[in-house]
Order: sequence, then C-alpha cells, then structure tokens
Amino acid sequence: MLANKKEFTKGAVLMVVFLIVLTLIFMPIFGEGKNGLNYLDDLYNSISKGSAYYIPALKTKNAKMTGKNIMVSFSMKNEKQAAETAALLKQSSGTTVEVTGAEIKVSGDLNAMILNCLEDSDMMFKNQGDKLRTKYGIDERQSLYNWWEAWKSMSKNLDKQKKFAETAFIAGINKRAVECAYNYYGVQPQNIADKWTLVTLSLMFYVVYTVWYGFAFLFMFEGWGLRLEH
Repeated sequence: MLANKKEFTKGAVLMVVFLIVLTLIFMPIFGEGKNGLNYLDDLYNSISKGSAYYIPALKTKNAKMTGKNIMVSFSMKNEKQAAETAALLKQSSGTTVEVTGAEIKVSGDLNAMILNCLEDSDMMFKNQGDKLRTKYGIDERQSLYNWWEAWKSMSKNLDKQKKFAETAFIAGINKRAVECAYNYYGVQPQNIADKWTLVTLSLMFYVVYTVWYGFAFLFMFEGWGLRLEH
C-alpha cells in the first residue's frame, strides 16, 4: 500500500525518463556509430592530449645530459624483445650494443639514446606510426613498449651504480614521453577552447542527470512511506 501515491508517481516518472535517456546514451547515435560514453571519452581524450605534449621541453632538458656516458647491462623478457630493443639502441649515435640471449650490454652517450627515444615518441604522439614501423620493421606500439621496458630495466643497473640523477631523468622520459605517446596514439588532439560549449554542456548534463536519478528514488521512497528519521 502506497503512503503517498502522488509522490510515488512523480518519482516513477522521473525514473522512466532517466532510463529512456540512459538507453539513448548507449545507442550508437553520437557520430561515427559511437554511443554517448565513447563519444565523450574520445572528446576528453583528444582535449587532454592537446595539453600533454611534453616532448619539446624534454628535448631541451636532455641537452644538459650531453657527455654523460653510461655502461649498463640489463635483461629483457626474451631473446626476441632483446633483439628488437638492441635495434632501437643502435640507432643512437656512438652507442655500442651487445646482445647475448635476452641480456643486453650497452655503452655510449645517454643523451644520444634519449634523443632517439624522444624522436620515436614524437612520431607516435603525432600519429606517425608508419614512420616508426618503417624505421624498425616491427609494430610501432611494440617499439615504444620496448623503449619503456629497456629504460625500466636500465634504471635498475644505474641505481646500483648510484647514478640517481640519470635514473630520475629516465623515469621522466618514460612517463612524460614514452607512456604519453603510447597511450595517446591514434587520438587526434583538440584545444578545449574549440569545444568549450560541448564540454560545458556535458558537465552540466552529468550533474543534472545524477541529481535527477537521486530525486527519482527520493520521491519513490517517500511514496512508499520510507523516511529517514533521527
């Protein structure tokens, strides 16, 4: 038995409208066959990419690493990845690379290695994966993943040598260049100023839609006679 039929009906109508809108959100009607969630996800990814281009600044900082020669030994996951990673390092001028199974021994100017990595990351960030694929003859994502694994493994050896400044810089390269380029590959960057109306409306919709859902339950519970009391 309903305590307040009018309140319950109000809540039920709000809930029905909420579910109708929710159904529309999950329908592929938002451009290029996307549903609402995918459309907004792509929108915010493209906007965030526009403000996540750190590679030029990293190249400037990398210039300070000139003359920092290193000699490290590290392991990759398997022989195939070790061979692929060696090909990356050999592209760096003045670098000597030896491969024994999954083990890599490299010596040379750290600046040159990082510069080559930044150039590869730049190609990926600009969605020029075909150039990277041509450069190394393997999938462009695999090349960047190999860079990420190599720096991570290399850092452990540099830490043992107490070259903490080099390790800290490499960590920044991995996070702000390699990871960014890998994660944003294929996303077209946009400036938020070009989409401010859509961004504002989507945020307003999120707030209103959430509150709408809450009031639907509130009125339905009140219609049932359920109340919170101290």
